[in-house]
Amino acid sequence: MFRFSKAERRPLGRKESKPNCNPLILDNTRWEKRLQKELMSLIKEPPPGVRVDPDSISQNLSQWIIHMQGVEGTLYEGEHFELLFKFNNKYPFDSPEVTFVGSNIPIHPHVYSNGHICLSILTDDWSPALSVQSVCLSISSMLSSCQEKKRPPDNTLYVKTCNKNPKKTKWWYHDAGCINNILILLHTHRTAKRCEGILLLLLDVVVKAFDTTPH
Repeated sequence: MFRFSKAERRPLGRKESKPNCNPLILDNTRWEKRLQKELMSLIKEPPPGVRVDPDSISQNLSQWIIHMQGVEGTLYEGEHFELLFKFNNKYPFDSPEVTFVGSNIPIHPHVYSNGHICLSILTDDWSPALSVQSVCLSISSMLSSCQEKKRPPDNTLYVKTCNKNPKKTKWWYHDAGCINNILILLHTHRTAKRCEGILLLLLDVVVKAFDTTPH
């Protein structure tokens, strides 16, 4: 269990006598209070298949790891995943940075092999009314509705050129999958030959993503 205290009452250098007690160094700012409330709610009443890793919680609540089980009766039944949540002091007005981590990154049309997730509530559709639990439920629903295990069509190119922070990617959201913004890739590769090659590759990706012809 966690012990909440003000920073001035618990110096960073002081050690805890209890081995499983993680002291939280908080300044009682608005974003920390909000995260503290969400954390306790997730610990007391977690959604099915979702569990917070207590040992992963950073001292100021800015980083969590959440364990997620694949839902029974879906393509991911029996699988275990880990989600890394990172928060800044603008939360909940700014969305958390959320990625899959660990040895098992789900193979899904909206999940890249580096763990980045193409999900609108993590960027454009984020609202302060949403929460960590909302994100977990959305990701679980996204996995559960998957009909075929496959990577996004632009996975190889994206993983090679993307920013480490998925929130810096400009996404196109589409039911068939996700495609990141061409302009970002062209900015990364400025030479004419490489730009031409990327445009041809992305054109092929777009055609495949929007192709509704049965195969």
